[in-house]
Amino acid sequence: MLKISSLMGQIGLISLLLLGQNSSVLDSAVMGKQTGLTNSKSHSNIAPLISQRITSPSLPVAPNSSLAQFLPITATASLANQTIDLEVTRTAEQQSKGLMYRDRLPDNRGMLFPFDPPTSVSFWMKNCAVPLDMVFIYKKRIVAIAPSAPPCTQDPCPTYPNKSVLVDQVIELRENWAAEKGLKVGDRVEVKFKQN
Repeated sequence: MLKISSLMGQIGLISLLLLGQNSSVLDSAVMGKQTGLTNSKSHSNIAPLISQRITSPSLPVAPNSSLAQFLPITATASLANQTIDLEVTRTAEQQSKGLMYRDRLPDNRGMLFPFDPPTSVSFWMKNCAVPLDMVFIYKKRIVAIAPSAPPCTQDPCPTYPNKSVLVDQVIELRENWAAEKGLKVGDRVEVKFKQN
């Protein structure tokens, strides 16, 4: 799940839990000042952000397929001599929800979070039911890896990496994938989007 911080100061992104087609619940806290963050290409409006705390569910969260989002495979990534099918987040709501409530992620699948323009980010595991590897990418190179990030069991949730990093893409993979494949900072990552 995504948490964004700006270069001017740290802010959090509101997490939107889609509980039905026409309703949503805000479930997060924003750190720092109220700020709007607009992303011209991949998102119409990521904010405005809200600086009030909303009650969160009991921690840790159990898998729940009715609350989880399952996006279509619309890209592939080549990394560590492997090809991974990617679910691509295309809206702020999809990025906020990420892999929350999913009970597993197959070995050959991941979720891509594109950022255009590049953005300084850190992620958290709020409402995630299983550990995940997070691969932070800038200009087709890995700049950070958060291996086996555990589901959040405290409030506020820890962020990964500890300090925000400038990225244009983040890929979430199943737990231990990066270590098993020998993935490391500096490795090249090639993402290809499928034609419609």
